Amino acid sequence: MQISADRGVSEQTKTHSLNELLPRPPKRQRSKRAIFLTWLRKIHLYVGLWGAVLGMLFGVTGILLNHRAIMKIPVEKTVQRTVQLALQEKSFISPEEMAAWLKAELQLSPAQAVQVKRQPAQEVIWADRSIMQPERWTVSIHSPQRAVTAEYFVGNRVVKLDHLDATPVGTLTRLHMSVGVSAFWVLLADTIAGSLILLSLTGLLLWTQLHTVRTVAVLTSMSALIAAVWFTWTI
Repeated sequence: MQISADRGVSEQTKTHSLNELLPRPPKRQRSKRAIFLTWLRKIHLYVGLWGAVLGMLFGVTGILLNHRAIMKIPVEKTVQRTVQLALQEKSFISPEEMAAWLKAELQLSPAQAVQVKRQPAQEVIWADRSIMQPERWTVSIHSPQRAVTAEYFVGNRVVKLDHLDATPVGTLTRLHMSVGVSAFWVLLADTIAGSLILLSLTGLLLWTQLHTVRTVAVLTSMSALIAAVWFTWTI
C-alpha cells in the first residue's frame, strides 16, 4: 500500500512539472470594437440615470400641455386678478423706469425676468371715428410661480395690472416652458435636452453593434428623416 501511494504522488509531481514546462496559451485580448461598445453602454446607462427624474417631469407636463384641451383635463393653470394702480404724482420717462418702479412697489425680486414693449402713438379707428391713441407701454414680469403684466398709456394717472398666480400644475408647466426662470434652470433644461439626444445616438449605436449593414441602415434612415424635415420646413 505504501509503495502504491508513493507511485501516485510521484506521478502527480511529474504531471505538475510537465504542466509548468508547457507554454501557457496567451490571454485573448478584447477588440477595440468590444471596448468601445462597453464604454458606450456605460455612457448610455449614466446619462439615462441623470435625465430620468427631470425627464419624467418634462414628459408629464408635456402631456398636460398637449392634451389638456383635447381631452378636457381639468387643469387650471392660473388665477388672474386685474387692478388699477394710481400713480398720484409719479411720472415715468421710459418703460424701463416703470418696470423698476413696479418691482419696488410690488416687492418683486430684482432678478425676475422683465419684458418691455413700447408701442408708439398712432391713429386708430373706433366707432367709425379716427382717434389718436397715446404711446403704449407694456411691462411683463415673470416667474414660475406668478406673472405681472402692466399696461400704461403715456399721460394716464393709472397703470393697469394683471396679476396671474400659478397653481402647482401651472408652475410645473411654466417651468416646462422656461417662463420667468433663471439662467441656471435654462442651462439645466439644456442638459436634459442634450441627454435625450445623447441617449438616442448611443441607443442607435448599441442597436447596430457597429455592424456594417445595420450602421448603413441607420445612417440612411436618419438622412432621409433630416431631408424630410428640411423639405417640410422650407415649404
